[in-house]
Amino acid sequence: MAKLERLIMMAEDELVQYSTPARKIEKLRQKIGLLLNVAEQKQVKAELLATLPTNDISQIVEKNRQTVSLPFWGIAGLGLLLGISMNQPVDFIATIMGTIIAIALQKWGWQLQAKRLVLQTIEDIEERTKQ
Repeated sequence: MAKLERLIMMAEDELVQYSTPARKIEKLRQKIGLLLNVAEQKQVKAELLATLPTNDISQIVEKNRQTVSLPFWGIAGLGLLLGISMNQPVDFIATIMGTIIAIALQKWGWQLQAKRLVLQTIEDIEERTKQ
């Protein structure tokens, strides 16, 4: 769904800004209110609930993406250090692989956070309309 991808991109934009989660939800709530009607909001919520993983690893990556990727940044740095100091080009493979894994983990965690923010915003809209 193109609208879901658009919402996730808007949530990623909100995650970039330094503000409280309540402020992020408030700003995103206005955008979602203009973009989707009630039926589309329910459809997006159902799709988000179906696509969000519920296993422990994904929840850890969502909440602590930088901490999870830190060991791989260390492996990348160590491979670079050993590759340069000992003239061993094979160690550069560790640098490349560590960097790729670290970036992939951070990107995955970022997308999970954005999806969660969209879901929280839609739930907030539902609560406000009930009141």
